[in-house]
Amino acid sequence: MIHWPSYNQSLVRRGEILFSYDFLDMWDDDLDRMNENKDGKRYKFPDSFILVVGHIRVCFHLPYRQTEGIIKATGKSLPDHPCYSQICRRVNKLDISSNILDDDDDDDDDNIIIAIDSTGIKVTNRGQWMQDKWNVKNNKKGYLKINIAVNIKTQKILALEVTDEKVHDGRVMPKLIEQILENNNGIKIKSALGDGAYDSNVNFKHLKEKRIQPIIKVKRNSIISPKNDNARNREVQLQTKDYHKWKKKRKYGQRWISETAFSSIKRMFGEYISANKFQNMIKEMTIKVSLYNLFRRIA
Repeated sequence: MIHWPSYNQSLVRRGEILFSYDFLDMWDDDLDRMNENKDGKRYKFPDSFILVVGHIRVCFHLPYRQTEGIIKATGKSLPDHPCYSQICRRVNKLDISSNILDDDDDDDDDNIIIAIDSTGIKVTNRGQWMQDKWNVKNNKKGYLKINIAVNIKTQKILALEVTDEKVHDGRVMPKLIEQILENNNGIKIKSALGDGAYDSNVNFKHLKEKRIQPIIKVKRNSIISPKNDNARNREVQLQTKDYHKWKKKRKYGQRWISETAFSSIKRMFGEYISANKFQNMIKEMTIKVSLYNLFRRIA
């Protein structure tokens, strides 16, 4: 049951966060730290400010020139404002930590359950009408594949991996697990949920080594085999015997939390990416995920 007054206030706070300019309190300290022992031209704008600019840009789907105009018009109290080319360079050089879960996370439970999934993001905003009109059968540009691991309790994204469409989902799971364990001190993953794309002996063995319970839907034609990992054989036995009982016992339905995260990101920030270079596409998606986590924290 949604408490609508609280929900409405959380949406209002999203706008307050984007234009609060709290980074001004640490402006000089951040610049002193960034320019310490720096060779060449000194930084004029701290990374904390550039990150806010990046958040504003992806939230309102702005090109870089319009982003400069927004900052110039609203940032009257700023010492200076960057031009659009500076914004582009600095945003794409931001050292956004791989720990995209912010430090103010309110989840005190160290034993978490994660849901892993992937989705596609268009690399162009060309719509269905263009494809139908000009009979476009193949999209030569392809699409990005966004792989995430979500804490099912807080719905915050703990790990992100961006690949092209040729990389299979199953190959990304170990990387997501390692991101969470390396970047969140003391955190323990109780179990990991995934669909049939993550059904492989490699993934079952990796989860077993990390002492994580695998809750992965196995393929329909799976059989018990001595070549399989013991954990996978156990899941095959349980699922083939009574899939609905296994689904209820393992609470497999919680995996849809990852779909909720994808839906929120696409509704808020669009289903496409505006960057042209692959490394910049990764940076843009990372900024979107960091802003999504920030919005989740105040929800």
